[in-house]
Amino acid sequence: MIANDIDDAGAAGPHVPGLELLRGAVDSHVHCAPHINRRTVTVFDAVRAAARYGLSGLGIMDVFANTSGLAALAARELGHLNVDVFGGIILEPYVGGLTPRAVRTALGMGYGAGGARFVSLPCHHTAFVARSEGRSPAYVEDTLTIPQTGPLPDPLPEIIDMCVEADVVFNLGHLSGPEAVAVARAAARRGCTRMLAPAGYLEPDEARAIVDTGCMLEYSFFVFSHATDIPQTMIDAEKHRFKRADFFKALAIVADVGAERVVLSSDSGAVVLPPPVEALREFVVMFQASGVADADLRRMIVDNPAALFKVARPDPAEG
Repeated sequence: MIANDIDDAGAAGPHVPGLELLRGAVDSHVHCAPHINRRTVTVFDAVRAAARYGLSGLGIMDVFANTSGLAALAARELGHLNVDVFGGIILEPYVGGLTPRAVRTALGMGYGAGGARFVSLPCHHTAFVARSEGRSPAYVEDTLTIPQTGPLPDPLPEIIDMCVEADVVFNLGHLSGPEAVAVARAAARRGCTRMLAPAGYLEPDEARAIVDTGCMLEYSFFVFSHATDIPQTMIDAEKHRFKRADFFKALAIVADVGAERVVLSSDSGAVVLPPPVEALREFVVMFQASGVADADLRRMIVDNPAALFKVARPDPAEG
C-alpha cells in the first residue's frame, strides 16, 4: 500500500503527489485473483485499500478465471465500503477460449444478479503477444490472429453481438495495432458502442483510427514501468518480459485524441509492482509531472471508466 504511516484520516494526503486525484477513481484493471505467481493483494485487500483512499470502483481481471463471481463475492462481503467491484472474462483457453458459451456463463455469473461487465479477447493467447515472447511456431499457430482482409473469424461476430445485447464492454485484448483497428471497425459496424482497446503499443495513426470507431483507449501502468524489466510467469512456467511501452508516444496520443477518449488503469497485482492504489497514483503522477492537467487526469481515471463500466458512484452528500 502507500506508505503505512499515512493514517486513515488522510493527514499525510496533501504531501503525497496525486493522492487527492484518486478520490472517486475507478481502477478497471486490477489483478487480485489467485494466480500461478504471487499477488500483492487479495480481492478483499484491494477493495479495502480502494475504500481507504476514496476510489469508487475496481475491475478485477484474470487470465485463468471469469472474475464475475469473485467480484460478486467481494461486493456481497464488502458492499458497505461503497466500492463498486466488477468482473468479467478474458477469453483465454483456460476459461473456455473464444466461445459464446464462456461468454454466456460470465454474463450470468453472480448471486442472481450482476454478471460480467466486460468481455475481453485474449491478452496472452494472441499471435501478437506469442511472437513478442519468442514462442514456438506451433504455439503461435494456435493463438488468435485477425486476418488483414475479410470478415472476422468465427465466433467473434457472435461474441461481439452478445456484448452489444448485454450492453457490456468489449475489450480488444492484446492484438497488434492493425488487428485492433480491424476488430474495432468490425465491432462498430455491428453496433458495439462500449469498447476498450489496450493502447500501450499502438502507433498514433492506429490509435486515431480506433478512437474514430467510438472505442476508448486504455493505458495501464504495468507496460510503462520497471515491471517490464523482470521476466515473469504470466500464463505458464515460461518466463517472459514485455517490451516497455513509449510513455512519450502515449502522451502525444492522449493530446491528439483528447482525454475524453482515454482510460488510465494500474494493471497491478504482480509482486514486481506496488499494490494497485499506489500503482495507479504513481501512474497519475507520471502524467501530472508531464504537464497533463488535473481536470484531464480526473476525466481519465474517474469519469471515463465510471461511464464505460457503469460504475455505481455513491452520492457525495452521503460521503
